[in-house]
Parts: sequence; C-alpha cells; structure tokens
Amino acid sequence: MPKSLIHKILLLAFALGICLLAGYVGSYYTTPSIPTWYAGLEKPDLTPPSWVFAPVWTALYVMMGLSLYLMLVRGLQKREVQFGVSLFFFQLLLNVSWSFAFFSLHSLFLALMVIIALWAILLCTVIQAFRVTAGAGALLIPYFIWVTFAFYLTYAIMQLNPAWVGLP
Repeated sequence: MPKSLIHKILLLAFALGICLLAGYVGSYYTTPSIPTWYAGLEKPDLTPPSWVFAPVWTALYVMMGLSLYLMLVRGLQKREVQFGVSLFFFQLLLNVSWSFAFFSLHSLFLALMVIIALWAILLCTVIQAFRVTAGAGALLIPYFIWVTFAFYLTYAIMQLNPAWVGLP
C-alpha cells in the first residue's frame, strides 16, 4: 500500500475517531439523565422523542469527522487549514461542554450560554471549512442546523422549567 494512502487512512480514522469519541463523552453525561431528570422536564411541542437523538447525533459526528478529514488532507502546513482545524476542535469542546452543563449539571442557563457560544464558533467553523474545501463546509451544514434547533430546544426548556435555570 502506498505511503500516502496509509497516511490518508490514518487521518480518516483519527478524524472519525475524535468526533465519535466526543459523542461518546457527551453520551456519558447524557444517558443517565434521560430516563430521570430529562424525562421530568416540561418540553416544547417540537421536541423529538428521546430515541431520535442518538442516531441523529451519530450521523452528525460521522459527518463532522469526514469534514475534519477533508480539512486535514489539505495539509496542516496551510494557515487556512490550521485555523479551520483549531475552530473545529474548539466547537467540539463546546459540544461536549453543552452535554455536561445540560445533562450533568442540570443548569439550563449555563447550557444556554454554552450553546450560544457553540453556535457562534460553529458558524465560524463552517465558514472557514468552506474556505478550505467546499465539501468540508457542506458536511457541517446539517450539524449547524441541528445545533440551531438544539438552541431553540434549550431556550424553550429553560423557559418552561424555571426551577432548573441556575447552577445546582
């Protein structure tokens, strides 16, 4: 197998693996609260059933991994790639932080603040990914739409459950 093909396979495995790992860490915070705390919250009418979230997030993490891969294969020596990858990892950290704030800390206000930051950094990430390669940017669009919807859900749940707004 040529060295460049092995390099690309390793980059793909890394990119998918890091995104799926972020999803796993987020689910570590999320899963225990679904049948307990989350089930007891008032939710807006547009809230999908709980079983929808895992397959949607899994698909989004795979698409995120593919986007990261497409940026990485452009070469980390390029400044636009370095900036795009930096933004990507920052939004990934905020993604996991939202799960922690919402499902582990049960702080709806903190979760709202995190998802606002996530939305803004993700928007910057999408724009930068498009600058690196259109495919990388396009793969992030469904994730951006989902985070926008998650912002709405977070805000609406906070409005419907004022007892859970602050820190525990």
